[in-house]
Amino acid sequence: MALPLAILDLAIIGSGDSVSDGLNACVEVAKAAEANGFNRVWYAEHHNMDAIASSATAVLIAHIAANTTSIRLGSGGIMLPNHSPLTIAEQFGTLATLHPGRIDLGLGRAPGTDQVTVQAMRRDPRASEHFPQDVLELQGYLGDVTRVPGVNATPGRGTHVPIYILGSSLFGAELAA
Repeated sequence: MALPLAILDLAIIGSGDSVSDGLNACVEVAKAAEANGFNRVWYAEHHNMDAIASSATAVLIAHIAANTTSIRLGSGGIMLPNHSPLTIAEQFGTLATLHPGRIDLGLGRAPGTDQVTVQAMRRDPRASEHFPQDVLELQGYLGDVTRVPGVNATPGRGTHVPIYILGSSLFGAELAA
């Protein structure tokens, strides 16, 4: 049995290249990965980094999905404390509806940037404390039963987008389990 291989693409903007060059290279990498039997390409959320163009991860995944046919595409990951769970459910629910069986959602709790940019994003510095509850809320929006009465993700509800937890601690491992 072959080992499923994946690529983590940071949407690098090479020296002398434009943002457009970096994003177009992502399409070419994904097409090559698909042609060579890779299972998945992951894209990471980073902000305020001149050499990385993957800050709008869901938008990038949509573009790559429209330019490939079968390879799985995922966020590796969305920094959930930077966003509302409902918004992420709607974004990834849309992706999963447009590209069934191809979308994965990796989640992290770090800011994915420096403190000045955290403030510019209007992120609550304590938001990561709510990460476990936010993951459960997000799962509800992507599942069949919302955890917030009267609020449904459309699209999103019933898509059951696979969720992965990024982590390097016992906390992350326990949450993923």
